[in-house]
Amino acid sequence: MSPREKAEVTRCPWPRKGNPLYVAYHDEEWGVPEHDDRALFEKLILDGAQAGLSWETILNKRENYRRAFDGFVPETVARYDKRKIASLMADPGIVRNRVKIESAVGNARAFLKMREVEGSFDRWLWAHVDGVPLVNRWRAVSEIPAETPVSIAISKELKRLGFRFVGPTIIYAWMQAIGMVNDHLLTCFRYAEVGSMRRARSWK
Repeated sequence: MSPREKAEVTRCPWPRKGNPLYVAYHDEEWGVPEHDDRALFEKLILDGAQAGLSWETILNKRENYRRAFDGFVPETVARYDKRKIASLMADPGIVRNRVKIESAVGNARAFLKMREVEGSFDRWLWAHVDGVPLVNRWRAVSEIPAETPVSIAISKELKRLGFRFVGPTIIYAWMQAIGMVNDHLLTCFRYAEVGSMRRARSWK
């Protein structure tokens, strides 16, 4: 799609047009089914980092986060010690919140433990929707819920396994981001495009 065509399409109202990074995130990434364990972990940590902030704030810092957290490789993050956490607290490129930083390390350790049992975080996660994204038919952002029974169930299980910053609202935002649910508005040009990706091929 050319820049002119992109400028003329109808999209969801939430990506601020003055931020090309935000528009690109909506147009190319949000709602696309994700099945890579490392990417799922990254997005979970970033959605947790967003708590109390706007997603735009985190998105603008995402490349800084990737650098600071060594590409969000769970095995690496799980080994972070006090010295590494101190260096992250001194990094102006990320949100310097000690609780969120420490929770990312703890979540990496919980992630690895879960994967030892399940074999695949992706398979465990997508089983909650039988491997197929949920498709909604919203006409306005005000219709979209902050949480759902599925996000509540996933949140409960993750907390039981030792994860933090995984409340039902954070988990629903994560589900939207990783394509477990298609919450593009019916009027958005991405609704049909994301809908065509509906069948998850690699969850088993």
